[in-house]
Amino acid sequence: MSPVRRCSRTACGRPAVATLTYVYADSTAVLGPLATYAEPHCYDLCAEHSERLTAPRGWEVVRLLDGSAPARPSGDDLEALANAVREAARPQERAAQAGGGGGRGADPMEVARRGHLRVLRSPDN
Repeated sequence: MSPVRRCSRTACGRPAVATLTYVYADSTAVLGPLATYAEPHCYDLCAEHSERLTAPRGWEVVRLLDGSAPARPSGDDLEALANAVREAARPQERAAQAGGGGGRGADPMEVARRGHLRVLRSPDN
């Protein structure tokens, strides 16, 4: 017997990567990571068959994420990364503008700036 579990689909000999279980009471097919051991009422599927899986009409397919697989970045993650890059580039732009512009329009009370926040000098100094 081979130590690698194979896809349960007829005539498919590829290695299994996911386990399919049917919950008949809820009309749900649950596709998750490969189970630790083979069970009689579960089906092991290869990558191709797990991606193409469809359920009968009126049934729902629930795909559980594999915790060990790297998650794909979401739109929020990419936007946060872009904002961080923009923020990191701002101080260098301001320094170049302040140095080359002769300090026009600079507030003498302003000590530092980060985004829309300003650090001001105490009026006593």
